[in-house]
Amino acid sequence: MDSEAVVLIFHHFQTYNPIYFVNLRIMKLVIQRVIEASVSIGGELHNAIGQGLMVLVGVAEGDTPDDVRWLASKCVAMRIFSDNAGVMNRSLADVDGELLAVSQFTLCASTRKGNRPSYIRAAGHDIAIPLYEMFCDECSSLLGKEVKKGVFGADMQVSLVNDGPVTIVIDSKLKD
Repeated sequence: MDSEAVVLIFHHFQTYNPIYFVNLRIMKLVIQRVIEASVSIGGELHNAIGQGLMVLVGVAEGDTPDDVRWLASKCVAMRIFSDNAGVMNRSLADVDGELLAVSQFTLCASTRKGNRPSYIRAAGHDIAIPLYEMFCDECSSLLGKEVKKGVFGADMQVSLVNDGPVTIVIDSKLKD
C-alpha cells in the first residue's frame, strides 16, 4: 500500500458516506505558544527562547522535503498570537517571536497494540536528521533569524511556560 490516503466507501442508511483511512506515516508538529522555553542536556542549558513557539518535530518514514516546506511555512505564518483587540490574529513573524525546535520521534508512536508504544513509523537517523535540520533552516529563513534547537537523539529536558495555553498539532498529510 502506498502512502496516499485510501478511501473506503461504506453503505450507511442507504447512502454512501466516505470514511478515510490514512497511512499514519506523517510528519507531525506539536506547536506551543510560549512565554519562554528552554532545552537542557545533562543538566546544562543548551538553548532558550523568550516569547514565541516551542515546536516538537516528529519525522516519519516517507516524509519529504515538500512536507517540511509546508509545515515550516504553516508554523511561522500561523496566527496564534493576540493582536491589540485580544484576538489571535498575529503570526510568529508578526510578533518578532523566537522558535525553539526539538526533535521528538515519539510523536510517530503507534499505540494500536498492547501498552508499549511502537516507534516503527518514525524515520531513521538517515532520513530524520536532514529533514529536521531542513525544517529548522526553512523556519529560520522565513523568520529572518536563527531557530534555536535541541540536539537530535539526545536525552533532553524541555521546560516551557505555555501561554494561553495554546497548543496545536499539525501534520504533513492531512494538513488539518
